[in-house]
Amino acid sequence: MRIWTIANQKGGVGKTTTVVTLAGLLAEAGSRVLLLDLDPHGSLTSYFGYNPDVLANGSFNLFNDDPTFSRDIIRGLMLPAGATGIQLIGASPALATVERRAPGRDGMGLRVSRALAAVWDDFDYVLIDTPPVLGALMINALAASEQLLVPVQTEFLALKGLERMVRTLSMVTRSLQKNLHYLIIPTMFDRRTQASVTSLRALRNQYADTIWAGMIPVDTKLRDASRAGMLPSQADPNGRAVQAYRALLKVLLSTQEQRLRA
Repeated sequence: MRIWTIANQKGGVGKTTTVVTLAGLLAEAGSRVLLLDLDPHGSLTSYFGYNPDVLANGSFNLFNDDPTFSRDIIRGLMLPAGATGIQLIGASPALATVERRAPGRDGMGLRVSRALAAVWDDFDYVLIDTPPVLGALMINALAASEQLLVPVQTEFLALKGLERMVRTLSMVTRSLQKNLHYLIIPTMFDRRTQASVTSLRALRNQYADTIWAGMIPVDTKLRDASRAGMLPSQADPNGRAVQAYRALLKVLLSTQEQRLRA
């Protein structure tokens, strides 16, 4: 099982879109994919037509007092999500209470790791959607992951948010005593606007060693797919954004293979 976290401390940069698009492409290639929504807003959960406000079971269960992480219990939290081979553990607003309950409780930062270990042989990939704040939920995701993807909108304010995210990552990885690979993904790029072009140039200059060589363009077909609750690769398999995500996935899989051989 490979575990990828998609995170940024700024909202509205394309995190959920990145999760669902990569999940669809992985499933299209025959991979078994689990999506884990750790954002109390439940955008990933809502994407597939589930109402976070009435969700009976989901990722909040992982943070209950003395939870049991058996395979059957974790499987029981899953919902079908858009395509054969994709399952979802959804989020509810109750997740927001985890942050105030977490301090001082032993093992709280490893709940996601323990839960995923129970279904390790059931999936090829896990993609984790996180809230745009540093706290117990994001730390759980980072502790469980081997690859972090950081979508960044190509505009000035998003660049400032990225600076915070990189500082957070450095702090958390030192605390966890692990080397977490991360890749910055420029999103919502509009070559028609000077702001977008300038921001992309600044990203490439400042983060030359950790930024993907491509970019995800602005594409209204992504919004159409979201409105229909469809995976973008199903709704518009040849669209500009989907093709860009295909190129991104090719890089991620190639890099993964190189690390395995190293």
